[in-house]
Amino acid sequence: LAGTRIICDRKFLLECKNSPAARTPPCCLPQTPGVTSLAQSSLVKLEELKERNESKEAMPGEQPRHVAP
Repeated sequence: LAGTRIICDRKFLLECKNSPAARTPPCCLPQTPGVTSLAQSSLVKLEELKERNESKEAMPGEQPRHVAP
């Protein structure tokens, strides 16, 4: 396989770290909790899951799904 090898020295890479462009997130970056945006606390997640489960149980007419062993 042929390719291009880019070689940068340590000093250049350390200078790039402090660049204003390196501190600005890209405009089209997706929002991923815990990665690109602040993570929700685990307590909030647990409350959301509890609410979802309660709303599913309250829905009339649906048969519960059972997983075959």
